[in-house]
Amino acid sequence: MKMKSKIKSWALVSIVISISMPLFSQAKGDVTNVVTIDRLPENSIYHRIWQPYIARWGEDYYVAAYGLQLTGKTDMGDMLCSITRDGGKTWSPPTRIFDHRIPDGSQRYAYANAVLYLPEGHKTLWFFGMRCPIAQRNSEESELVAAYSCDGGVSWTPVEVNVNHLGPIITCAHPVAVTENGVRKYLLAGHRNTLQKDPTGDREQFVLQSYDLINWELAAYIPRPDEVWVHEGVMDEGDHPGELKMVMRTAQYYSERKALPVPRAYSSVSRDNGKTWSVAVEEPALWNTASKGFYGKDSRGRQIYVYNDDERSVRRGLYYVVREPGKEWSEPRLFYWDKNCNSYPTLIEKEPGVFLCVWDSSDNLDTKRTVIRFGILDLNKL
Repeated sequence: MKMKSKIKSWALVSIVISISMPLFSQAKGDVTNVVTIDRLPENSIYHRIWQPYIARWGEDYYVAAYGLQLTGKTDMGDMLCSITRDGGKTWSPPTRIFDHRIPDGSQRYAYANAVLYLPEGHKTLWFFGMRCPIAQRNSEESELVAAYSCDGGVSWTPVEVNVNHLGPIITCAHPVAVTENGVRKYLLAGHRNTLQKDPTGDREQFVLQSYDLINWELAAYIPRPDEVWVHEGVMDEGDHPGELKMVMRTAQYYSERKALPVPRAYSSVSRDNGKTWSVAVEEPALWNTASKGFYGKDSRGRQIYVYNDDERSVRRGLYYVVREPGKEWSEPRLFYWDKNCNSYPTLIEKEPGVFLCVWDSSDNLDTKRTVIRFGILDLNKL
């Protein structure tokens, strides 16, 4: 009875929010300085531009990476890079990091899920993503791929990574550095979905570890309830010192295209630098309808979660909630919506409470992922 009441209660909330969305049409959200980084080329072999990531190279020098998706494929295409030297006001024409037209030996690949990472104290910018044999229909059978740039994203050098882990790797979040016995270790969230094409396969979220960003091995799996598929995890600091927290997208385990009956993100924590993780549990305040959300923590200890508040795969408005240290999550606020479709936000902190934001977007409600956008979110103005 309690579960049924909870489902009915949240269904009512969902209806109220969806009805209320047009009220925000004049106020586009709390993100300011919104500009277009790039657009889907017209009359081309691509049908979407998707899933951006951002890194800060200098004071007003930012780098954005994203994908151009090939027509006839799902989440497979080329990886691009654009840079700004004026704080995001203008962006350069894109250059390619990985190009599906260039063979790797006798193999041809398409690429997906751009991730950028600048290790603290380093001046080498890393790109991580996925590559999949181009004959595949989607990127579920991908392996990890990497490149680095020493000139702020102007040029890129591919590097072969060594992954001592069997099975596909799907990732969409940057590594997180931890220090163990005085040595820096990097943790990377990944998942696989072999059950999609193999009835004996599975759907699991896991963590890889590396000491040099080139050689990777399995660190741990994320335990989960049997009926819940947790994936596309994003890691950051948790609620307590020395704690890591991963917040994950969810779906039904045996029906990957269906959101959970109570559509929420799930989370897991580690208190031993990623060696072991708690059983994933529902985050009651964090909405998720089978779409990636962003989870992070600013330098003042505030947690932020950005998400789509729609039914499965609709992905129109982006909303966010904030959690002050020691308090509950805030009421939802509008992140960005302009009578269009938006998804896959990524944020990095520029200064305390001020985030640089990128996401894929469009110009209307009828099309998705035709524009890459940039903006700034200032939590200090709330």
